[in-house]
Amino acid sequence: MPSPELQRITAFLTGFARRQAERVVELPVGFAVLDDTFARSRANNQIFIDTAVDPEALPDVAEEVLGHLNHRMISVLDDGVATACAEPLARAGYTHSTCLLMLHAGPVPTGGPAEQVDLDALRTPLARQWREFLPDVDDEVIRHLVDRREARRRGADIVRFIGARTEEGEVVSWADLYLDPATGMAQIEDLVTSNAHLGRGHADAVLTTALRSAAAEGCDTRFLSADEEDWPRHWYERRGFFAIGRMHCFERG
Repeated sequence: MPSPELQRITAFLTGFARRQAERVVELPVGFAVLDDTFARSRANNQIFIDTAVDPEALPDVAEEVLGHLNHRMISVLDDGVATACAEPLARAGYTHSTCLLMLHAGPVPTGGPAEQVDLDALRTPLARQWREFLPDVDDEVIRHLVDRREARRRGADIVRFIGARTEEGEVVSWADLYLDPATGMAQIEDLVTSNAHLGRGHADAVLTTALRSAAAEGCDTRFLSADEEDWPRHWYERRGFFAIGRMHCFERG
């Protein structure tokens, strides 16, 4: 049985996905979120599994709901369900990755010279970074990955974009901050530093500012997600985060 804190986090994640979506399709196995405006964004067009499923039937469910898209994406919020689904989805051509859900347990740090920025200030660095991450995709994909942040404003009561600037004023590190003061929940999402400015403390500035902003709004449950196999998870651990659960992602196309 997941801990009460993990249940609150997964409820926040699914609630955010529902609120952000252009439309939601209820399914026997969970729900799908769809957004025709950002059809090339996988995160905006996917299935969430939040209950027991017939693993063998899941690929067909995905084809029925996501068949109009060039991709398939299924997020599973339970370890046991994900384990059961892994083999049937692998046979159907899906890859499997795992994110850790990490809760902040340390004291809220002082300082934090980053600031809230508007989306226009992020468009150029976001597009540049996505082009480095995905050099082979077309311009429409990059546009959807950048502009989809507009939809994120619908996902939570308070949505802020936090950025750290160079002395010249260029935003070189950034993250989203989603806040629900009524329930005390805060999520930090997509913390990225442009490759040309790594190792200069910009990400620390963004993370610290986000944590302080969340605490100022009365959000005592502060969390983020991190790839289980990648180095940032250890960077977050050194800054007071620990793994409380997992979220599984199955993708194809």
